[in-house]
Amino acid sequence: MATDSNRLGDTTATETATRLVHRSVNNANSAVSSGEVTNHAEKHAEDLIQWKRHVERIKSKVLDQIQVQLSDLLDKALTESVQTFTQNGNHGNNHVTTTNNNDNSHRTHTEKDGKVFMDRRSILDDLFEINHIRTIYHMFISVLFLFIISTLAVDYIDQGRLVLEFDLLSYAFGKLHIVALAWLLMFSYTLAVPYYALALWGTLYHRSPVQGVLSVGAGLVLSALQAAVLGVLPIYVVFHYQLPPASRFIIILEQIRFLMKSYSFIRENVPGPRGEVPRFPTFSSYLYFLFAPTLIYRECYPRNPHIRWNYVGVTFAKILGCLFYGYFILVRLCIPVFMNDSNTPFSTRTLVLALFHATLPGMLLLLLAFFAFLHCWLNAFAEMLRFADRMFYKDWWNSTSFANYYRTWNVVVHDWLYYYGYRDFLWLSRRKFRTAAMLSVFAVSALVHEYVFTLGFGFFYPVMFCLFAFFGVAFNFTLNDKRKSPVWNIMMWTCLFIGQGVMVCLYCQEWYAQIHCPLPSTTL
Repeated sequence: MATDSNRLGDTTATETATRLVHRSVNNANSAVSSGEVTNHAEKHAEDLIQWKRHVERIKSKVLDQIQVQLSDLLDKALTESVQTFTQNGNHGNNHVTTTNNNDNSHRTHTEKDGKVFMDRRSILDDLFEINHIRTIYHMFISVLFLFIISTLAVDYIDQGRLVLEFDLLSYAFGKLHIVALAWLLMFSYTLAVPYYALALWGTLYHRSPVQGVLSVGAGLVLSALQAAVLGVLPIYVVFHYQLPPASRFIIILEQIRFLMKSYSFIRENVPGPRGEVPRFPTFSSYLYFLFAPTLIYRECYPRNPHIRWNYVGVTFAKILGCLFYGYFILVRLCIPVFMNDSNTPFSTRTLVLALFHATLPGMLLLLLAFFAFLHCWLNAFAEMLRFADRMFYKDWWNSTSFANYYRTWNVVVHDWLYYYGYRDFLWLSRRKFRTAAMLSVFAVSALVHEYVFTLGFGFFYPVMFCLFAFFGVAFNFTLNDKRKSPVWNIMMWTCLFIGQGVMVCLYCQEWYAQIHCPLPSTTL
């Protein structure tokens, strides 16, 4: 019995141990399975994250690729809507068709021809109808009054009398009779020679191949006259008569404007293939174009029904106010600082202090130049000519990228560079070298800006070229349209403040260095 009991106990113990072993194995298997599930879930999550990143990269590439095509489609839809409106019988003030005087047919301006003009106001005209924005404008006017009061107070303390001598303005705009004569010569050439040379070219080109060769000769003669009258004459006048800075800027800027307008006129009216009926623009449309606030030629533009002479008078008064505003900024904030700095030894501390001191007046001068020219001057001429398309600029102050800033700061010049520089480059390269096209536009713009500053100030000091060609290009590609956060708008304004401070500081220092430390001889 005892033996049977022991055997029964051993069997029970063995079975219990066996059950425990099986349970442990099952638990271990369950644990392994659970670990595999966990590892699989973690791996699936990582794959999902990588897939999302991959999709985001593809999304970015696709958006970049369709951006241009989408823009072209929207422009085409807008053009077709305008054409539909025109073809429905509205050929009044806001039409966009051009009339051929030779055969009385109509040539509809399409999207492939370039920019489409339409009736629209300037942004600031709309914003000034808002009380909050108009109050900011009034604050700037009050600052001008403070400048006037402080200048009168200082003059009274120093000289014992109230004096407002605008000697700086009289010096800067000196010899205006020479400027007027030079402008009249450039205008007369631009009015007569390109128009009649283009008409002669088109007539000879369509008659026979031999006369087509003669038309090439006429084009070469036109190019030679262009280089002589619009290329050499302004430079000769600037240096021969030793014009002051503002007078120099007027001549050089008008030289560039006439060159760009004459190029657009010829570019838009180049004779077509032989066999087509030649179309020549009317002389009155070309004369209108030379004064219109645009650099893109069209036979007709959208027009307003009447002229608001009160608006014209107020706008010219604003330009005059901006002129005096700039005068007080230079007299009160720039000249006293940099005139004294020119007599002190140069040091890094002096340079840094002067640079940051110049940021505020530099930014004020930039805003004044924008408001006086891009808003007031262009709107005044647009109103006198009943020119309805007032989109001379866009809301560049809201830009979160320098790429958008360059597109919206000066729409008039940007349109010319885009259609005759960037798009033509892409057409010649079969749309293969977009980056090269963009860089070529930046290079041309930087060179022209530096050319204006060099002849305007009378010395070569490539601050503008370096800021535009190097830092401007770098910011255009790094601070691009992908930056949407308001932080990037703050960064853009900070860079603008610093850039304007650098320009005002270095150009003022060089101006007084030319006076106090003239070079014994000019060398390369």
